[in-house]
Amino acid sequence: MEDRNTQDKKTQDNGAAMRRARFGALPERIAYEDMVETKPASPRDPARDAYDPEGATNRLSCLAWDLAL
Repeated sequence: MEDRNTQDKKTQDNGAAMRRARFGALPERIAYEDMVETKPASPRDPARDAYDPEGATNRLSCLAWDLAL
């Protein structure tokens, strides 16, 4: 039984050496802090949130048209 374990270990070591020779080493790990960019949020535009009756009519008419189809 030990002969089989020794042979399996040699096969695994041989396979690992072949992979290392073919592919090289894995790239170094990148820290999470280096992958994330933080920046302050832009302030809200009050004109964007204002009610526009003409725009609301256009959106509602399109929704009604989509539901009719």
